[in-house]
Amino acid sequence: MKKLNNEVYKIDEISDFRDMINQSVKKYSNNIAYKFKVNLGKSNERIVEKTYQEVKSEVQCLGTMLLNMGLENKKIAIIGSNRYEWCESYFAITTSNMVAVPLDKALPEAEIESLIERSKVDAVIYENKYNEVFENIKNTKESTIKYYINMDLKEDKNEILSFKKLIEKGKELIKNGDTKYNNVKVDNKKMTVLIFTSGTTNTAKGVMLSQKNITSNIMAMAKMSKMYSDDVLLSFLPLHHTFECTITFLYGFYSGVTVAFCDGLKYIAKNLQEYEISVFVAVPLVLETIYKKIQKGIKDQGKEKLVNLMSKIANFLLIFHIDIRRKLFSSILKQLGGKLRIAYFGAAAMDKNVIKGYNNFGIDTVQGYGLTETSPLVAAETDKEHCPGGVGMAPYNVKIRLENVNEKGVGEIVTTGPNVMLGYYENEEATKNVIKDGWFNTGDLGYFDKNGYLFITGRKKEVIVLKNGENVYPTDIEFLVNKLPYVQESILFPRENSKGEIALGIKIVYDKDLIKEYFQDKKQSEYHDLIWEDIKEINQNLSQFKRIKELIITKEPLEKTTTQKVKRFKEIEKILENINE
Repeated sequence: MKKLNNEVYKIDEISDFRDMINQSVKKYSNNIAYKFKVNLGKSNERIVEKTYQEVKSEVQCLGTMLLNMGLENKKIAIIGSNRYEWCESYFAITTSNMVAVPLDKALPEAEIESLIERSKVDAVIYENKYNEVFENIKNTKESTIKYYINMDLKEDKNEILSFKKLIEKGKELIKNGDTKYNNVKVDNKKMTVLIFTSGTTNTAKGVMLSQKNITSNIMAMAKMSKMYSDDVLLSFLPLHHTFECTITFLYGFYSGVTVAFCDGLKYIAKNLQEYEISVFVAVPLVLETIYKKIQKGIKDQGKEKLVNLMSKIANFLLIFHIDIRRKLFSSILKQLGGKLRIAYFGAAAMDKNVIKGYNNFGIDTVQGYGLTETSPLVAAETDKEHCPGGVGMAPYNVKIRLENVNEKGVGEIVTTGPNVMLGYYENEEATKNVIKDGWFNTGDLGYFDKNGYLFITGRKKEVIVLKNGENVYPTDIEFLVNKLPYVQESILFPRENSKGEIALGIKIVYDKDLIKEYFQDKKQSEYHDLIWEDIKEINQNLSQFKRIKELIITKEPLEKTTTQKVKRFKEIEKILENINE
């Protein structure tokens, strides 16, 4: 086993968010921290920029007002799209000895109300979209909320406070000698963020994280992969989620980068170009969709052979440390803004061919693995060491081991380090079930390859156990099915057949344009039988007990969380209900 290097770069150490803000502003005072559009789609649409110094100043003003409102040691919820007010709210809350409760912007009203009640927040910061939700909560006598703060209001209205006005009032207080914010002592070991998990399997749990948890993860990332102060990141994954929050927002601020806020999912390609994005934090589904479109363009132009030849030449020259990839493929890179140099991804496995394809164009890829409970990073590739298909290695301050390892070397991933959560909010029993002697049981299964890189095989709860005792890992089979060019996504499901055996079925979501192109003159009514022929070919390379016996096809996407994780158990429940009807 080779010695893995998880400390590629030297770093500046940080103890908490206030320390990080001070260090970054000292180094990158006039750098643009955020850029975003206002009056989107209107004739007076324009891009607004905020410098690091401006952000620090506004955070201090907002923090001062929140302290004067008596919110120290209280919880404040934040809900809204990715925007600078969200980031400034998070910083103001956490640097003022308060607890931030980021809520999923895609939650239905009943779920928002439930989490507000469960978390017992004293204030909420939100955007116009949620006016009705919070008006209803405001009219409920049981609500604990004392202050409602709207990100979009220009003036206070009907007991709803204006975000903008709070900053102005805080500025006036500081001007008149108020030092409450400066006098706050941050305890980096106590809960600073309360995040509710996305609930792919059951009721959302409240994950309690400290600033020590999160800053340890920022420093871990900084040692493994470098962002530069002239990098521009596109923020489009939901900020309430630890992946986007830690990597794009917090590690980005630590590094002095510019974060450009996406106009919406359908504008990703446009935003990549107009903001000249150099670092892209995404999930595999997005990266694979973009790559398929690029490949389709190459194929439509009849340039497949030429691109393959150019890739071989470029990769051969890399042996001699001559890198001409970005020059050779400048026209392709231009479609992505021309500056894209690295893509960070996580949450699921990505096709090795897609990884290789991006690398051939001169775009590096770094995969990470983690959970909300681990702030989130548990393992990652580095800028120097890659393992396509795997998730890399533990950072310098994290340890990983496998428990209950089977004969194939697969076991449950267990981890320890300063990144592991304080516990689940008001749920001591659930905490004890996952944290034992300081080690966190992830519930994920994996193995180490001969070089020591970690590979994920699936969730422990998702493993399908057949009547003969054999274990089937759904993601292994879904990965093969998803390679079919017309397949957008798929889900493997178990069903008891007439013989009382567990048979495996697959539900495929196909791309209506790509399938039409693939099967050419065939009718939609023939798709099922044509796809079944492809499934039979996949079956030939699978053990008998892993073979797919049933096929469902659809154009409708699978139900997902906001970070594009399939709600597996809900989806399987729906499939079985429909079959049994």
